[in-house]
Amino acid sequence: MSTMRSEDFEAAYETLATAIDSAGPEREALFLTRLALLLGHELGDIAAFRNAIRMALDGLE
Repeated sequence: MSTMRSEDFEAAYETLATAIDSAGPEREALFLTRLALLLGHELGDIAAFRNAIRMALDGLE
């Protein structure tokens, strides 16, 4: 998996946080699911997509 520059990562975080707020609590899960699928499609690599999901789940512990 490629890495993002620190300042770009911070900008991505802010953009994502704003979008989640815009979606609202009742549509947050739907928004995040759609976003993940769209990014997975852009990535075009099911193994990398699955790895990203595993990494995101590991970070919740």
